[in-house]
Amino acid sequence: METIKYPNKDNWKDILKRPEIDNTALESTVKSVLLDIKTNGQSAVKKYTSQFDKVNIETVLVNDQEFKECEKLISDDLKNAIQLAKKNIEKFHNAQIENTQVIETMPGIKCWRKSIAIQKVGLYIPGGTAPLFSTILMLGVPAKIAGCEEIILCTPPDQNGNINPAILYTAKLIGITKVYKVGGVQAIGAMAYGTEVIPKVYKIFGPGNQYVTCAKQLINKEGMAIDMPAGPSEVAVLVDETCVPEFVAADLLSQAEHGSDSQVILVTTNETVLQNIDVELEKQLNVLPRKELASNALKNSKAFLVNTISDAIDLLNEYAPEHLIIACNNEDQLADQVVNAGSVFLGNYSCESAGDYASGTNHTLPTNGYAKAYSGVSLDSFVKKITYQKLSKEGINNIGPAIELMAEAEGLQAHKNAVTIRLKSNL
Repeated sequence: METIKYPNKDNWKDILKRPEIDNTALESTVKSVLLDIKTNGQSAVKKYTSQFDKVNIETVLVNDQEFKECEKLISDDLKNAIQLAKKNIEKFHNAQIENTQVIETMPGIKCWRKSIAIQKVGLYIPGGTAPLFSTILMLGVPAKIAGCEEIILCTPPDQNGNINPAILYTAKLIGITKVYKVGGVQAIGAMAYGTEVIPKVYKIFGPGNQYVTCAKQLINKEGMAIDMPAGPSEVAVLVDETCVPEFVAADLLSQAEHGSDSQVILVTTNETVLQNIDVELEKQLNVLPRKELASNALKNSKAFLVNTISDAIDLLNEYAPEHLIIACNNEDQLADQVVNAGSVFLGNYSCESAGDYASGTNHTLPTNGYAKAYSGVSLDSFVKKITYQKLSKEGINNIGPAIELMAEAEGLQAHKNAVTIRLKSNL
């Protein structure tokens, strides 16, 4: 990690920039794949599955027998862990259900807002070296609670045409029965446009590599709703002398192992703490199975030594991290000063892994500074809010004259007439 001591505030925006990737060639490739799928449907999906995943699959929909077999292939301990996580995630997201409130803004005028589930949603779940079955919980549980009528899931097969059993078990546990053996750009294209086999959805959720991310951004430009803009995963950690350097190093590496393009940020006012964490980083890094990925991520990462905790909070709010860990003596008070972050973890025992898997909060979060304007996935992500109003004769009489004046002032005579004709009516 690069250490930057007492950076001038005028330079913060420059030194906090995420690693930049030239996506020009990538975007051209992804565009051509999407266009092929849009034009040729399932035959194009099959072609790219063969090309990218090195497997030819005739039937991409997972069948009942495959769902049954998956339960035999994972341990009871893992099943119990997934069930525990599901229970906590359900509890947290069930609490987000809003009751409809009817507000009488003035006599005879009632207004209310109602949450309506998005009818068709598509979930993308990465496979490969890190099959993210935990993300099925994070997306599938709120989708079910919201009441989405159709939930489909796409995930890449291995070279034998199989899906990771933990992914199938988790999907079945939640009640997702339409799982397709399709990954990458072809999965995003299939869900966005629909094929002879895979239905078109109204909104697509889920993380992925740079190709998947690019595909989501491109179909979003065409009008397809997605969960949020996304970039490489990241964590920022704010520490003081009360932190446990061993814990902090583990947290930094847990994020760095996601991939070479991940980024971790460390901020403190204590130089000795910084040095102690650096020692722990080296020690733990050397025994990681994904050492190479984590090492490359650390090259993109920075440690900041600042003068005051106030400076530290300001710097972190400017960075707007996906995950923010505060391991300080007064973490609760500091948390109140955080205005830009995807999810915040307080105290020495609140590791970011807890939110990733089982505490109950959602791990699908805004990255790349989008936490300044975007929230993480929640129950709200799977519903639309429709407003309603009901006016009685008393209500239109009370509000009508004001509407007439406002409409006339804007030069919209038909708007005025829609009120005037009612005010003159004897019905």
